[in-house]
Amino acid sequence: MPAVPASGGALLPATGMPASGAYCTAMPLHVLLTGNASEEDRARLRAVGPGLEVMRAGSMDEALSLAPRAEVVLAGRWSDELWQSAPSLRWVQSGGAGVERFLTPGFIASPIILTNAAGVYAIPIADHVLALMLALSRRLPLHFRNQQQRKWEWDGGDELNGKRLGIVGLGGIGSEVAKRARAFGMRVIATRRRPDRPSPFADEVRGADALPWLLAESDYVVLCAALTPETRHLIGEPELAAMKPTARLVNVGRGGLVDEPALIRALQAGRIAGAGLDVTEEEPLPADSPLWGMDNVIITPHSSGSSPRSHERLMDLFCENLRRWLAGEELLNVVDKEAGY
Repeated sequence: MPAVPASGGALLPATGMPASGAYCTAMPLHVLLTGNASEEDRARLRAVGPGLEVMRAGSMDEALSLAPRAEVVLAGRWSDELWQSAPSLRWVQSGGAGVERFLTPGFIASPIILTNAAGVYAIPIADHVLALMLALSRRLPLHFRNQQQRKWEWDGGDELNGKRLGIVGLGGIGSEVAKRARAFGMRVIATRRRPDRPSPFADEVRGADALPWLLAESDYVVLCAALTPETRHLIGEPELAAMKPTARLVNVGRGGLVDEPALIRALQAGRIAGAGLDVTEEEPLPADSPLWGMDNVIITPHSSGSSPRSHERLMDLFCENLRRWLAGEELLNVVDKEAGY
């Protein structure tokens, strides 16, 4: 059963409970935080409205012990056992933009509303993408290795100006990437599920079925799509073969978007020029993965969204959604649990 967006007076299916908190402002609303949260965060949340009881769990065991009282969860730590232990739970705010960890059959079928953190991490991730593209273009990994060896060896790089960037998934992150790429003089093309939505930073946008076109045209391919059953191994042997041998792949979406053995073979054979990977199929990336030793690969440990301001933006979003919940207004970033995003 798909999630129902919170709107004043709407009823959650199978429960008869209002889809917002407007009905119970005279009663305590129990909010459980299962990720990193400070006393300052708790105080800020309490200030959103009257009757908010904010509970913080420092471990999964503590989260499970508090779950029976929770009506709203800001989820860092998460498990099926957590929501199954929370009979009053009606809304979960994901701490991340990707929500695949929530989407088990039971949770999808439940009436619990799920919202994600789309937009919270877009700025640092877009910066990270440009850093990876510049590092690959200017051959910085080689220069870093030479510096460690005190070795002066000239090796020319390339430039981003005039290159074509293909963005797979032109959402909040993809749009921030496109904005930065345009500033570097790149031509931006993209695919998205809703190509009719306007984008001021992309030169051409087509539907998701236009992936072969994007791959064939792009000098850099950046994956920003959500991981769903339909997008798992979106980039496999045929897709890598469709790319230019001089093209580079950057993945800041999810590791499962790429068939990793196929990528390794393509890199080893020189069928594509390189890759920048912030995410991998298995995390941490196993120490015996050939990707670690490749000169044309840059690996970062799923850190592209890291920034001192990321947590602040997440709390901004959660506070606004809490305000909307209490007021009976529609929540931001409601996830279609059936679609997976």
